[in-house]
Amino acid sequence: MSEQPNILVQDRAGVRTLSINRPDKLNAVNADTLLQLTAELQRADADPQVRVVVLTGEGRGFCAGQDLGDVSGQGLSFTEHLHQTFNPLIRTMRNLNKPVISAVNGVAAGAGASLALAGDIRLWAQSGVFVEVFSNIALIPDSGSTWFLPRLVGFNRAFELMALAEKVRAEDGLRLGLCEAVYPDDTFRQDVQAYAERLAARPANALALTKQALNAALTSSLNEALNLEADLQQRAGDHWEHLEGVTAFKEKRPANFVNGPSEGAQE
Repeated sequence: MSEQPNILVQDRAGVRTLSINRPDKLNAVNADTLLQLTAELQRADADPQVRVVVLTGEGRGFCAGQDLGDVSGQGLSFTEHLHQTFNPLIRTMRNLNKPVISAVNGVAAGAGASLALAGDIRLWAQSGVFVEVFSNIALIPDSGSTWFLPRLVGFNRAFELMALAEKVRAEDGLRLGLCEAVYPDDTFRQDVQAYAERLAARPANALALTKQALNAALTSSLNEALNLEADLQQRAGDHWEHLEGVTAFKEKRPANFVNGPSEGAQE
């Protein structure tokens, strides 16, 4: 019997779903899985047919973080491991020119919580659980958690969640701003797909530039943000999407941002 792939890939209506496929371990990840996931994200970024990427997990878990059985007894350097595996993955998610939806279908723990936070949009199932579990084994949150979490919930609440390693369930996750929506477990996949297809119908170039501007604004001054907005707005205005949007508005019809005003229209 052939070994099951660590990452499952499914395409539908411009949406590429990448599912971590280690359900027997609640999708705890090893180095190979992390490298494969990074490579799949890069492939999605290069594929013009892909407009939105969904990251989720098979079975009952989103991602339970690092598979400790994969690193125990190896005398592994934490620094080296992060630089080779998790950090490139997080950077790839944040720098992707396409929206990334973290579809949290179950537990998101440790570095799995960081993966959930790194999405541009975070959708949770009712059974979704978020926990910064690092302090339970006397480690610090990594893979971007110390950067993402305080920006969402504030310094004090972030420290509390990290220090006490308490579970955050869906209702509280929505209240705290850890997710944008919560869906029933039995319709979660369909609801996520429907949301992703709505996003896929939006202007891809404009969304890529918006993501670029937001990423930069998180660490820039107001003056720097204003200057970057002006530059990126010119790039948006020069793209065919802008003409299509204005034309559709004048003609009182829905804009077609997928195919453009003509077959094969280019920037």
